[in-house]
Amino acid sequence: MTRKDEFLRGQVAQDFDFYRIREKISGYAISEEGKDLILSMESTSDTSRISMLKKLGQDWVRYLSSSWEKPLRAWPPVRSYFKYLKVEGTQLMQDQIFALGLFCLYETKAKSIIESASQELEIPELRKTALQMPSLEIPAGQIFAVIREDGQLRDLPQIREIMQKISSLKKEIENALKKYTSDPSMNQALQSNVPAFRAERELLAVRNDHRNLVSGIIHEVSSSGSTVYIEPDEIVKANNELIEKEAELQRELAKIFRELTQSLSAFRDDFETALDKMTLLDATQAATLWGKSTGGIYAEDTKDDEAPKIIGARHPLLGEQAIPVTINFIEGKRVLIITGPNTGGKTVTLKTIALFSLLNQAGFPVPAHEGTRLPVFSSIFADIGDEQSIDQSLSTFSSRMKNIALAMKNADENSLILLDELGTGTDPQEGGAIAMAVLDLLLEKKSFVAATTHHGVLKNYGYTNPSCINASVEFDSETLKPTYRLLMGVPGESHAIDIALHSGLPPEAVEKARSYISTQQADVSSLINGLTKKHEELDLLTQKIFADEKMLRERELKIHQKEEKNLEKEIELKKLEHTQSSQFLKETRSKLENLVRILREGEITREKTLAVKGFITELSKDVEDQTNVISAMEKESEEKKKAIEQEKEIIAANGMKISKASTSREGSSKKTKKRMSNSKALESATAMEYEKIQIHKKPQVLMKDMFVEGAEVLAGKEKRKGTLIRKEKEGLWLVQFGMLKMKVPQRELIISDIKKQIHDVPVFIGASQEDERPKFELRLLGMRYEEAIKALEHQIDLCCIHSFRNFSVIHGKGSGILQQGVVDYLSHCPAVKEFHYARPEEGGFGKTFVELT
Repeated sequence: MTRKDEFLRGQVAQDFDFYRIREKISGYAISEEGKDLILSMESTSDTSRISMLKKLGQDWVRYLSSSWEKPLRAWPPVRSYFKYLKVEGTQLMQDQIFALGLFCLYETKAKSIIESASQELEIPELRKTALQMPSLEIPAGQIFAVIREDGQLRDLPQIREIMQKISSLKKEIENALKKYTSDPSMNQALQSNVPAFRAERELLAVRNDHRNLVSGIIHEVSSSGSTVYIEPDEIVKANNELIEKEAELQRELAKIFRELTQSLSAFRDDFETALDKMTLLDATQAATLWGKSTGGIYAEDTKDDEAPKIIGARHPLLGEQAIPVTINFIEGKRVLIITGPNTGGKTVTLKTIALFSLLNQAGFPVPAHEGTRLPVFSSIFADIGDEQSIDQSLSTFSSRMKNIALAMKNADENSLILLDELGTGTDPQEGGAIAMAVLDLLLEKKSFVAATTHHGVLKNYGYTNPSCINASVEFDSETLKPTYRLLMGVPGESHAIDIALHSGLPPEAVEKARSYISTQQADVSSLINGLTKKHEELDLLTQKIFADEKMLRERELKIHQKEEKNLEKEIELKKLEHTQSSQFLKETRSKLENLVRILREGEITREKTLAVKGFITELSKDVEDQTNVISAMEKESEEKKKAIEQEKEIIAANGMKISKASTSREGSSKKTKKRMSNSKALESATAMEYEKIQIHKKPQVLMKDMFVEGAEVLAGKEKRKGTLIRKEKEGLWLVQFGMLKMKVPQRELIISDIKKQIHDVPVFIGASQEDERPKFELRLLGMRYEEAIKALEHQIDLCCIHSFRNFSVIHGKGSGILQQGVVDYLSHCPAVKEFHYARPEEGGFGKTFVELT
């Protein structure tokens, strides 16, 4: 960041809603890390970076307008894992390694697609970025040699025997427990036929008064004392061995993951480079998609002393209410003075200029039409709105002078300065004098200045100073309302009296006000009105002249095209004649050669031989002359065609539509790369397809009941953990955060442990299956094994009834009983087509996605 870049961010960007627009753009990113990059992007004066970002955006315009598949897919966040690759001996977990593997796959695919598309599309900057992306095929191969692409471990030789032994022990324990749970005589003794899981062991829940029926070790007693959890003697040894084998499995897995992490550390720099490029692609694609949604384009750069120009600008926060405004700094004019009525759009125009400059210098598109061009400003200064400060004893006028002083101190020829209501807040005469002095000094610095005012003296200043240009916001004198259109070249009236009357000021006060206006002032108003009308008439005349000129050029072009056709026909005839002459020459030469042979057989004289040679030479010369004539005509035709093409470009630049000439040469079908305008590309661009994620929400009534004194909550975006102390009033709670107590709105609070709060709520409510709907997300957390399986079975029944094919099951990881039970049931259920664990960022092994037939 250069020293002056500080005047392109912070308060300036905040005042002109740059950060609000940036937040909207980030919503189009497909990855969390791409979104983070957008939210960190600021306006800069670094022309090379601005150019790179805009070129990438323009390439995305062309790419997204094509039929090529989308190259980017949402990848899980991985940057936080890179730090573990820097430390020797560290170990990534299974889900972290799986996330890295997915990133490798998606990066490789994006690189391949863009490189292939660049053979057909003109996307040089995208291709350059893709070529800079390192190959991650080797680390991807290492990762997926251990983990399958669904996130599960492969059948590795190192753990195969251990896994088989664990499976055998679990089966042994299950069979031993079944002797109790399936024995009718034990029904009275057991609290549940489903084994309980306590202290990492499967136990029997036995009634306290029947515990003598089961010989074994008591591991736990319920709080009421009515239930004891007993480990039968026949499974103690198997349980002990199972714990040992599971610990051995974890040690072996830790060794595998530690070795894999060590292997991946060699690719740490490649991971970081690839992630930087992928997030850059995601951020620039998101900016282009936002530009499409707002009808925006990437602004052209100004060249040399070319003046800025914004065509059809629409402030993005105004949406459909925005009225397009064209702002044109004429070459040689450095100051734009905007006048006109209140609420006419003067301030919005200033804010649009500033916002568009900030967006352009962040590499974002701007909502405007083709032809918009903007320079790169080194700094932006503004004095807009009332900055009156009681604490600093600053009046409105004082605070404004402070802002203007800061601008005058730091401005240079590459600065943009925006001054709203310049010269107000004090005596009009002194304020006008100060305003003109400020403009004089800023003109000496050659800064770009846009100022609004109601001072008549500044309107005259704009006319008399050759470096200034007046503009006004249009006012409809019939409806007494502004039209929000900007008229370049003429000052505007404030129309304060008309607006006051329209706003309800008593007519007698209005008439009294009119009587106070001097004749001189009335004369000035008449002069301005006359100038405005003359300006409108001049605009109409200019448009008519331009239209006539286009018509004449079109006619001239048609004449040239006819001449070209005639010339081509003439060339064809000459070629035909040439062909015939060549054939004649060939035939004549053959005849003469025969004649020579005849002469040789008879009496040969010198005169006869010279005559024959002369005949041949003369005939050859005629044919050669004819060839030269045809070549000259072809050259002339080519030059005329080039001239016509130049005329086409000139006319097209002026907005004319020229149909392709029917006489285009053969071979024009040769593959070429044509540059497409941003607007056309954005119109035809197709929106990026995003994965749709449906989130299941608890009923609002239930959520409301959870907010009780003592409940654990998460507060704010940081999800700070706290405890509800008391309800201050409706929608406001006093929350304890450690030693700190704060009042927090209920809408910013989330219950920390929902399952703990709603454990007494029944899973199924008394309603018929026809009325009950299946859930997008079935939560089994906190349920017993048997209850969970029944809930899953009921969910699948509802899905079959309502033709609901996809849902997810949250069973958690925990001891793995619920997880394994869900897998076993889904594996044998005929209604299930397929199922798989979620990606790490969506829940990993604690969540399963199900698809029905």
